[in-house]
Amino acid sequence: MVTRVATVAFEGIEARAVDVQVQVTPGGVAFILVGLPDKAVAESRERVRAALIASGLALPAKRITVNLAPADLPKEGSHYDLPIALAVMAAIGAIPPDALAGYTVLGELALDGSIAAVAGVLPAAIAAYGRGQGLICPHPSGPEAAWAAADIDILAPRSLIQLANHFKGTQVMTRPDPAVARQSGPLPDLADIKGQESAKRVLEIAAAGGHNLLMNGPPGAGKSMLASRLPSILPPLTPRELLEVSMVLSVAGHLADGALTDRRPFRAPHHSASMAALVGGGLQARPGEVSLAHHGVLFLDELPEFQAQALDALRQPMETGDVLISRANHRAVYPARFQLVAAMNPCRCGKATEPGFACRRQQNERCMAQYQSRISGPMLDRIDIAIDVPAVTAADLILPAASEGSAEVAARVAAARRRQAARFEALGLAGLMTNAACPVPVLDEIARPDNAGLALLRDAAEAMRLTARAYHRVLKVARTLADLDDEPKIGRIHLAEALSYRARGEQVAQAA
Repeated sequence: MVTRVATVAFEGIEARAVDVQVQVTPGGVAFILVGLPDKAVAESRERVRAALIASGLALPAKRITVNLAPADLPKEGSHYDLPIALAVMAAIGAIPPDALAGYTVLGELALDGSIAAVAGVLPAAIAAYGRGQGLICPHPSGPEAAWAAADIDILAPRSLIQLANHFKGTQVMTRPDPAVARQSGPLPDLADIKGQESAKRVLEIAAAGGHNLLMNGPPGAGKSMLASRLPSILPPLTPRELLEVSMVLSVAGHLADGALTDRRPFRAPHHSASMAALVGGGLQARPGEVSLAHHGVLFLDELPEFQAQALDALRQPMETGDVLISRANHRAVYPARFQLVAAMNPCRCGKATEPGFACRRQQNERCMAQYQSRISGPMLDRIDIAIDVPAVTAADLILPAASEGSAEVAARVAAARRRQAARFEALGLAGLMTNAACPVPVLDEIARPDNAGLALLRDAAEAMRLTARAYHRVLKVARTLADLDDEPKIGRIHLAEALSYRARGEQVAQAA
């Protein structure tokens, strides 16, 4: 007789069904595990054996064969421990064989029979609910699984004994409640920044439309301070965005105690990060920083110091909103709809733009061009807004704090985003939330300027030699400026401001 228990294998954030089949037959004493298991899965034999002994059960002196079907799908991770153990327990009669029929099971076993948390519980719960099944998962992961649906049947045991007692009817487990992450404290406020009024204005525009932003300025000008305050003016995640973000974090194992938060991700990797760390990869094709920043912000400080190959790997996710990771035995697709915010110095020493400074090695212009050429032209072409952030003077620092902080700016950003969401919903594009993600065919309908603006755009496109991508990104920024002004039509003033933000990027691109 073959005992079956359902579990999952992860491909990106998708949970594919896996059938754990256990057969106990007379013959030589053996515990055989087949079905393309990796090292962690193969070691589950010893964990299952020790956990069953600690729970008062002993494996029979027979031949135990465990098959993980489909056999041609690679199996990775420690979450196969619990389904294998439960299938063995059902095969030897320790629990009723039909008790597991309506459940998807995942969890890691400790040697004492307790069940440890694993990654990917939320996608597994959503997949189980889609197949009309319940979920058996570790107790620490129960609050995470409860977000999948209000009526999904969830069992979150602490140990094998507790789960066996539940099936026998001697101990009843309650359904876990969804958990909300506690906010660590207030976010940094824009009111803390003195001076840099034009940079604050640009930060508001970038937040309103989800546009990519590049800040160029000397050390100490406040570029990192501005970027760290961007989350304070971004609207909270919508329920749909929250689910997508949480699924990525769940697969990556970054959901602390299974608690979800509606704060947008803000990822700031060090400039020594490799290409696999940024876009994802490794032996198990794990999500990278671009996916962990999904529906949030990816901040790259000291942009020219990143590896050129790693930066160019961002070009495809910036266009498509997802990243495909292909390996010899893996193919995973992760969402990567992020907002890129980058900061850089004008040159290696950062003083080339200071009045009266002369570089000892070469002319200032040549020094700047050499440093900025580390960023490729196609990468810079994907930057919507590029600005210079000048150094802050002592006169700015002695001024009192600004009267307008993040709360006032966040209200304007939220209003602009509501206008964008309503516009896209009226066009049947409910999944789009920002102008930056607008497809080009739709852009011709929602961002057509008036006659004066069209003439300005035509002349500027010829003078600045804008690419087709740059032309469309100028229109997207202009559409965001009109949304901030609550204007249904793009005017000449909006296009003029959008083009001014593009001019700095074109200068840097020429250096590249």
